[in-house]
Amino acid sequence: MAALPVYPYHLAPDGLATRRQLRAAGLRPGGHDPVAELRWRSRKARHTGGLRFAPLYDTTRALPVRPMTPGRWRALAAAMTARRTCPTCGTDRGYVIPRTLGCCVPCSDGAAAGA
Repeated sequence: MAALPVYPYHLAPDGLATRRQLRAAGLRPGGHDPVAELRWRSRKARHTGGLRFAPLYDTTRALPVRPMTPGRWRALAAAMTARRTCPTCGTDRGYVIPRTLGCCVPCSDGAAAGA
């Protein structure tokens, strides 16, 4: 297998796009593998030696994004409701329950005060 061509940040040729760029244009990769790679240095990427990368896809082979079906909308709504529901008090708090706390803020404050 041959290595992918590598381009520096902001210097990828026309006709290549990252997943986010495809999505912004209403497209998806379309089942094909990346044709190139974008690389740049970043302090955020300590675990990879300071290098970050993004696969680049051919825009001419990209396909339109599949529309959301009613079943997918229901599944997404159920998942978001589960993320907002406190496992301790069972209340839908209207915000995503922090994983660090494991429960809503009022329940966390009550547990901390009672401990």
